[in-house]
Amino acid sequence: MMLQINLFLIGLIPIVQAADYGVDCSFPVFSKELKCGDLLGDRKTVYEHFMDGCRKKYGKAGHRCDVTEDDRIEMSLRQPRSMVNYTDTGFKKIRAPQAVMDLLYSHWNANNKYETLENWGAGNVYVNHWESPTYMTSVEDSRLRGGGAMLKQKIWDAVKPTIEAWTGMEQKATSMYGIRKYTTGAILSPHADRLPLVSSCIINVAQDVDEPWPLEVFDRQDRAVNVTMLPGDMVLYESGSLIHGRPFPLKGKYMANIFIHFEPTGRKLGDTSLDYLETLDDFFPPYLLPDSPESENWAARNPNGWKKPSPSAMIQDTNTPEAHAAAAMGDVVRLAMLARDNAKALHRKDSNGWQPIHEAARGGHTEAIELLVKHGADIDACTGHGKGGSSPLDLAIQSLGEDHSMVQYLVGLGASPCTEEL
Repeated sequence: MMLQINLFLIGLIPIVQAADYGVDCSFPVFSKELKCGDLLGDRKTVYEHFMDGCRKKYGKAGHRCDVTEDDRIEMSLRQPRSMVNYTDTGFKKIRAPQAVMDLLYSHWNANNKYETLENWGAGNVYVNHWESPTYMTSVEDSRLRGGGAMLKQKIWDAVKPTIEAWTGMEQKATSMYGIRKYTTGAILSPHADRLPLVSSCIINVAQDVDEPWPLEVFDRQDRAVNVTMLPGDMVLYESGSLIHGRPFPLKGKYMANIFIHFEPTGRKLGDTSLDYLETLDDFFPPYLLPDSPESENWAARNPNGWKKPSPSAMIQDTNTPEAHAAAAMGDVVRLAMLARDNAKALHRKDSNGWQPIHEAARGGHTEAIELLVKHGADIDACTGHGKGGSSPLDLAIQSLGEDHSMVQYLVGLGASPCTEEL
């Protein structure tokens, strides 16, 4: 049996429990060789069943399951120790702000009956979707009652102050898709989120469970901590460095969560000057440690580097940076206004050779892409001022992953990577 003791952490609701085991016990984290014997039962059989289920599901493409699994473990070894830690614990459980829950409950109650089956892509082993499918109630879909860019922005705006206060850093929104519903028997493999998902939160919106479905996180000493959640609970976590998952099958009908992600800009909260820009690296993001194990991998995935803000872009008041900012935030209302008043602003390059369509693709904003293309944006435009660079498709894959809906959307439009044009 699993040994547990109640752990009352300052600022946390006392339903966080420290478990008497570390990594590679409940599920592979750093190695496929589980090392805790029968402390948690026959976890080896659970894991083998998990992987065999993926291979059987995808048949001839079943080898992708093992490729994805190797990548998950390699990233768990490499990325967390390469990240800047902004908090002592890496996670914290609180009650979500009421303003956030009002938005989420309203959207869930009005639209969960229109949920769609989530496509994880061939070989994806982050969830056992072949046995326990997941469903998404999108907050981006304007066809749903109250859904679309404005709702997405309201949720980001309502959550951002809490994330910033916890990390002590100014944050920029990166991604949020909708409310994901996990179903009976679901297992979520322990993992660190792919960058630029750095400062994040999980909010439990609704559930029908027979017993708590714990979120397992690993503290700074690689010791397991189990966190249980009720509707309205919010777990803040440094998602790029904190290993987290749900390795024990969900017992019950479902749990519905939303994941809201940000990345630090490099400026400390409360700093109103631009002096911090001088401390930023010209290539790597401020949350990645210099010369760390992840640096080489990050550079390969982001050949143009992190888009460091320029002082002029921070202070100038022109239509071009406004269009970029609106596209980065998925603000289709503002983009529509710019299209009416100064359509050329929708296609101009900034000092780094980025157009608004690049910002929209990196942020996963489908509606913004749709509007920009409608007004003449080039779906294959490359960043930079010469040959090479990254297309919207390249940026979507780099930032969101190959299986993200934005990537599928761009491919459906016939988008191509810039690398194929060289």
